[in-house]
Amino acid sequence: MASLLSLPICGILVTIACYMVGLAIGKRIPTPLTSPMVTANALIILVVVFTPLTLEQYQAGGNMISMFVGPVTVILALRIYSQRARLKENIIPILGGCIAGSSVSLLSVWMLCRLFGIDRVIALSIMPKSVTVAIAIELSRRGGGFAGLAVSAVIVTGITSSSFMPFFIKIFRLKDPVAAGVAMGCSGHAIGTAAAIELGETQGAISGLSMSIMAIVTSIIYLFLF
Repeated sequence: MASLLSLPICGILVTIACYMVGLAIGKRIPTPLTSPMVTANALIILVVVFTPLTLEQYQAGGNMISMFVGPVTVILALRIYSQRARLKENIIPILGGCIAGSSVSLLSVWMLCRLFGIDRVIALSIMPKSVTVAIAIELSRRGGGFAGLAVSAVIVTGITSSSFMPFFIKIFRLKDPVAAGVAMGCSGHAIGTAAAIELGETQGAISGLSMSIMAIVTSIIYLFLF
């Protein structure tokens, strides 16, 4: 049994099964808290904790899935290219939104950490929460933070954004697809962009571009100020 559980295919199948269950639950109970990403992560944790499958055995397959994050993110460029006309028309609002979003994201975390007396190292680790994992890891290392904590902050931020942003877009009646795309790209990076694609072609393209601009702006502000 230990040999079977150690096979990479085991972790891959567990991930797919948990995500399929998450999709089914999300369709039956469509709320932000039943997002497939939230449900799948919770189920995977339960599987690792309450079954013979250990974290190391799961990661043998889970890490293989993580390898595709980079290529899948690059594929978003196709959606951006397909919406290039609209991007040119709205480039100034998009840039302004990304700069504002990056500044608010970094400074709000920094101020809250100072307010509650959280250690500087922890603050520097979780500040780059609204960019992709690879960039967050590098920024946290350069700032003297913990890479693992940075990854956790990025994942929690992405799942929260993808779960609640569509709900807020409906509540506040945000009908402009460009504004919706910028909001999801700035707040939820790649995971938020995946949710934006479900809202529409324009939202997905704008979110992908905003995610890229957000990474650049956040890196500049983070390294310059902190």
